Amino acid sequence: MSCILNIDTSTDVCSVAVSNDAACIFNEEDYSGPNHAVKLGQFIDEALSFIDSHAIPLDAVAVSCGPGSYTGLRIGASMAKGICYGRDVKLIAVPTLELMTVPVLLQEKVAEEHALLCPMLDARRMEVYAQLFDRSLKEIRPIQADVVDAETYKEYLDKGPVYFMGNGAAKCMETINHPNAHLIEGVQPLAKYMFPLAERRIALEKFEDVAYFVPFYLKDFVAKKSKDMLASLHL
Repeated sequence: MSCILNIDTSTDVCSVAVSNDAACIFNEEDYSGPNHAVKLGQFIDEALSFIDSHAIPLDAVAVSCGPGSYTGLRIGASMAKGICYGRDVKLIAVPTLELMTVPVLLQEKVAEEHALLCPMLDARRMEVYAQLFDRSLKEIRPIQADVVDAETYKEYLDKGPVYFMGNGAAKCMETINHPNAHLIEGVQPLAKYMFPLAERRIALEKFEDVAYFVPFYLKDFVAKKSKDMLASLHL
């Protein structure tokens, strides 16, 4: 087992955790909004101080790699790469949607052996980033940006139960409207749940190139124009 510094900044929540011997031994979370540029550095300093004060050698840094907030993912990736350079440790990328399934599986919220898991991140309006897994986390359908209607997941729902989770799920349930569709509330990608996926990647020696790693944004970033700039166009 390894000591891993885990970082998630894929949503409005900023979270940092330290895992050692497959257990979370340090955890910090901030739910006050998308202020990762302020909170993440503080949490990282506290986590590294904790590791050093307990004389635990750091083996790797795991970071959520997307999809998710463009700005949040960039901040998390930059911080993770800096630590890997500074401490000469491995970098692990953990897909955000896969991460969201971990608390559901750990807490045994899905009873049926043949059930599917569908983590969703809100991509605004009726669009979500979604992926489908079975209970062993085998990918059934790859990540897509879905504009959800009654037919979007029907082929899977007609075969058995599908459990939807994440901040994109609740807004879609009325539209999906199928007896096999189930909502699991309160699921978020958090650093404290990353270590099972990170440990698996260490066992498989699935590491990222620190120099060239970039998050998986799924869609291109579109910068918003300020209202003042838009108003000036009409002058």
